[in-house]
Amino acid sequence: MQVEQVMQELQAFGTEQNRKVYQRHGVRDNFYGVSFANLEVLRKRIKKDHTLALQLWASGNHDARVLATKIADPAQMDQETIDNWAADLDNYIITDSFASLLAKTPSARSLAEAWVDNPDEWLGRVGWHLLAQLAMNDPTLPDAYFDPYLDKITREIHQRKNRTREGMHNALIAIGIRDDVLESKAIAVAQQIGPVNIDHGDTNCKTPDPIPYILKARARQKVRVV
Repeated sequence: MQVEQVMQELQAFGTEQNRKVYQRHGVRDNFYGVSFANLEVLRKRIKKDHTLALQLWASGNHDARVLATKIADPAQMDQETIDNWAADLDNYIITDSFASLLAKTPSARSLAEAWVDNPDEWLGRVGWHLLAQLAMNDPTLPDAYFDPYLDKITREIHQRKNRTREGMHNALIAIGIRDDVLESKAIAVAQQIGPVNIDHGDTNCKTPDPIPYILKARARQKVRVV
């Protein structure tokens, strides 16, 4: 598909209701308001097309950029492209879509380690999102790998920027779900830090209590194993 055709389809898929919803979630400029269901329709039709992904990202349109993260080839995400796209992050929706793409690249671990301490709200969030993905999907890492990050969450979560703080909170849950040892450690951290204040803006989103969330997820895992 040509980029002009995709942009026309994205515009046609956009709705005023979705634009209002996305604005409440922090999307501000240059967007059509395309639902994730319709983005998935386009993703399935396009499959992987890295050249098109680069063109869609360059458009500056939010919906096009989300689609770009879905059709980009993780193996072709070189450091220059990663840095260029990272510089454009300006809301948590595109940030999480970008992070999900990076989680599939060979750079996932190194980027997590480099960005968890980044003072930028969005890059910091990407770092913690990637760490959560490592906790959930990389069985080669020893439990001890996550200990310094649990310590960092304990020391820093209440001082970090809002959406980075949310990323740290989500990473805490992901680490706690990994196995029995980390479950106990993550619950201890959650007890020590107490409630985490995250501003979700003008939305109905709520911050989950990590302890029951971890316990329920671990219980489901054990049932599946049995």
